[in-house]
Amino acid sequence: MDLDFSNKVVPVVVQDAITDKVLAAFCMCEKALEATEENKIVMYYSEDEGKIKVLGEENNSPFVVRDMYPSSDKRSLLIKAVPSGESALTFFGEKNDPAGEAAEDFLSYLEGVVEDRKAHPQPGSYTNKLFDSGINRVAQKVGEEAVELVIESKDDNEDLFLGEAADLMYHYIVLLVKKGYTLSSVVNVLKKRHKR
Repeated sequence: MDLDFSNKVVPVVVQDAITDKVLAAFCMCEKALEATEENKIVMYYSEDEGKIKVLGEENNSPFVVRDMYPSSDKRSLLIKAVPSGESALTFFGEKNDPAGEAAEDFLSYLEGVVEDRKAHPQPGSYTNKLFDSGINRVAQKVGEEAVELVIESKDDNEDLFLGEAADLMYHYIVLLVKKGYTLSSVVNVLKKRHKR
């Protein structure tokens, strides 16, 4: 990556690729950038130890790089990353709780996870198995889950009904992402149809 290291370091902001919260801010030297690009994990230079280290290693939560964006003047860098472990607090002390407190917070987070799986497949991931199976299979799964939800709605078993509703919601999000749409796309249609 072409950055201006005339001051020996560049300011870096690490942002959670899913929640958009700022996870870290520091200055990075050129060797740390090279190590970050090579390992796809955010690295930094530790002056105390005199070596390149993994950011978040002390908390067993290294940051896996998703994208890197240099500023237009090439003097700073934004890194979009995903914490590989628990990252409860952000750089500014905010909670980085992907589940959030509201239902829509978790749905947005889940959509982000599904989008991340599409862009960065994970071995053994059920979501990636669905993506790999093709659009017909994903659509079929949505249909199957919808039928199972209808069947469960006729009984009074709350756990089974909610479980099927959750299965339908998850597979519906996978279908949207597979087709290149978002939950916001659907919400916009609902807003246009809404009459007070």
